[in-house]
Amino acid sequence: MNTPVANTVPLRAVRAPSEKYLDYLRRDRARRRHVRVAQVLLLAVFLCAWEILPRMHILNPLLTSYPSALWPTFIELWNHGSLGKHIMTTLSATLVGFTLSMLIGIVVAAALWWSDFLYKVIDPFLVVANAMPKIAFVPIFYLWLGSDYAVYGMAVAIAVFVTIMVVYAGFRGIDLNKVKLAHTFGASRWQVLTKVVLPGSVPTLIAAVKMNIGLALVGVIVGEFQSADSGLGFLIMNGSQVFKLNIVMTAIAALAVISSVMYLAVYRIEAAVARRYG
Repeated sequence: MNTPVANTVPLRAVRAPSEKYLDYLRRDRARRRHVRVAQVLLLAVFLCAWEILPRMHILNPLLTSYPSALWPTFIELWNHGSLGKHIMTTLSATLVGFTLSMLIGIVVAAALWWSDFLYKVIDPFLVVANAMPKIAFVPIFYLWLGSDYAVYGMAVAIAVFVTIMVVYAGFRGIDLNKVKLAHTFGASRWQVLTKVVLPGSVPTLIAAVKMNIGLALVGVIVGEFQSADSGLGFLIMNGSQVFKLNIVMTAIAALAVISSVMYLAVYRIEAAVARRYG
């Protein structure tokens, strides 16, 4: 009687990480820890210098204020409900301007990639439009769009042209051999765009996001300087006009926090994309 034969295929031994790899991980963690410590120290030095120099009257405290004076102003504005309103106004306008700029930029860049003739016609106009000082458009957007929507126009005007040129450069930088291979297998131009060009341009799109989110915020603040009745840009302009530098510096500090949060969000997105496409 035949006895059942046990599975004789040896299990692949689980190899422990090498000592060199573990040493690399330790050095990488130490390097990232040192970067964080250096960033915290740099911020602490800046805040200490900002606090001490005006108090020693090396800098004029009426013109620069100092960090310890911002917290009471922050609490006062927050308790009155105005600071939260201004922050949400600026943040929502930035997100809308950023989204519109990315969508318009990707669509226009795809159209330019699709038609070389269209690119040759449009390219010089894009360069000229990007070089123009966008602040000159504030009164035009105010007349065209009104005070409520002029900030969106400014956010798009500042961010969209850079987005178009960066994304288009990424589309054109795709390996031509991959495009030819897709055509060889019978892919249509639309399939090449969606299956080859767009996935291959993910690093470029992330770079465009990094630039666009900051440019959209700049556009919103510029628009609020001139045509808004709320938002951090309005708060900065209003505080400077009545010579309340504590309000101005508090609004600038809020902008710094918003910028930091947006940076962390983009960093997380970039890390997730790197794991997905890396």
